[in-house]
Amino acid sequence: MKSIINMDRASVVICDLEHTIIYMNPAAICHYGKSGGSELVGKSLMNCHNEKSREMIEKVVAWFAEDAAHNMIYTFHNEKENKDVYMTALRDEEKNLIGYYEKHEYRNQEAAGRYDFEHSLV
Repeated sequence: MKSIINMDRASVVICDLEHTIIYMNPAAICHYGKSGGSELVGKSLMNCHNEKSREMIEKVVAWFAEDAAHNMIYTFHNEKENKDVYMTALRDEEKNLIGYYEKHEYRNQEAAGRYDFEHSLV
């Protein structure tokens, strides 16, 4: 499963319920390089956000905890990078909330040709 996240070209930042960053895929490490990149692992996600954002993160995590059906919420659109950002619940096999992750989904049309083996994406 880790290889799926590692191969994603979009940033994925995984946190536990104390908001500690427990994993960043290579795209996230690169994207957040100016903020510390891989050095952010083990640190609080809250240190990377302003007061309003911290408040919203807390509200989302509380919403995730309310119901096992509460699993994904849209948080914002980044116009400059043409991407949507979501927070997604992470649950164990019994559907208990164990953490969350931030997922970036880019909206730009793919530039590579279909099945273009000479210009691989990775």
